[in-house]
Amino acid sequence: MKNIKQWITPTAASIGLVLLCLPTSAFAQNTNPPAQPAPANPSNRLHVWWRDGAPGQRPYTVDNKKMPLISVKGNKFVDPDGNTVLFRGLAISDPDKLEMQGHWSKDHFVKVKELGTKLVRIPIHPIVWRERTPAEYLRLLDQAVGWCTELDMYVILDWHTIGNLETEVFQDPMYVTSKQETYNFWRTISRHYAGHNTVAFFELFNEPTTYRDQLGPISWDDWKKIVVNEITLIRAYNPQVIPLVAGFDWAYDLTPLRLSPIAAEGIAYTVHPYANKRPQPWEPKWEEDFGFAAEKYPVIATEFGGFARPPSTNGQSATAESTGRGNRNNPAYGPAIIKYLEGKGISWTVWCFDPEWGPTLIRNWNYELTPSGEFAKAAMNGEIKQPTSNQ
Repeated sequence: MKNIKQWITPTAASIGLVLLCLPTSAFAQNTNPPAQPAPANPSNRLHVWWRDGAPGQRPYTVDNKKMPLISVKGNKFVDPDGNTVLFRGLAISDPDKLEMQGHWSKDHFVKVKELGTKLVRIPIHPIVWRERTPAEYLRLLDQAVGWCTELDMYVILDWHTIGNLETEVFQDPMYVTSKQETYNFWRTISRHYAGHNTVAFFELFNEPTTYRDQLGPISWDDWKKIVVNEITLIRAYNPQVIPLVAGFDWAYDLTPLRLSPIAAEGIAYTVHPYANKRPQPWEPKWEEDFGFAAEKYPVIATEFGGFARPPSTNGQSATAESTGRGNRNNPAYGPAIIKYLEGKGISWTVWCFDPEWGPTLIRNWNYELTPSGEFAKAAMNGEIKQPTSNQ
């Protein structure tokens, strides 16, 4: 044990002596950063992110045709002279779909106009807004706005999603979005189309729903907060456009307005009064669910359809066919809903000018009308015979 101690002690002392003789710099921490790699060549990147900016605006100049401004007065839409405007129109399918299938052209909008359309609803699905990128999608929308202006048709831009924006759970993958994306969408759209009178309406959210609680809960107060945020953001860029606000139950139920309307001026409310929402007789239920609101606010039925051929067309009797909404055309529905809406001063756009998205207005890309399309054309031209007791 003694020999071990004698061996350790001198060794430790020797080590200490060596350490004392070392320069203090030997213990200093190296604070110099490691050498940096050579910067990457920006041309090899997918994009140079610091050069990204918001999609640029494409303003109409004095050389461009400009549509009269539509605004809200009381419970009506009015033109610059204060005349009430009742819109009759239709929805096309998503511009991305139309371009992918080779049908995106001015000729397509000419066919829309030939039906008597005054208002075109353009559905924009979140999935393709992302996949195409906002800048590329705006290229399509700019074309649509230009064509509609040339053809004297106004435009609704519709954020076409279905689900619960509070929980951010949605009915199908094509509708998936988020509050952040939704706000940024309207920020982009508002800035881009500020001053473009053709784009008269922004439909903030196509169809809010909990899908019978399968998409989680949302209260009316929750929904109001989201809507007010959207409207505030939109008006910072585009104070003249008319925001369109939907109620719950797939944009059918406006009953919360009785006690708690949206705290904003110059807006309108939307409804999607498909025939299968309520059993007959429809009129008392329509009045209770949404019609009452038209006494105080502008209301527009932005989506409905599934009509039988109008009885007045070539003397033919009404016929039924599948609507794509799980029910068949009821011959009484078309005349009843048009009479009710126009009797209340409610503008409307029917669904859909595409042979694949039902209820369809056309059978094929030769633009052959379905019975529902024949009815819509007659309705847009004021030719619908109202139902009588023997019809």
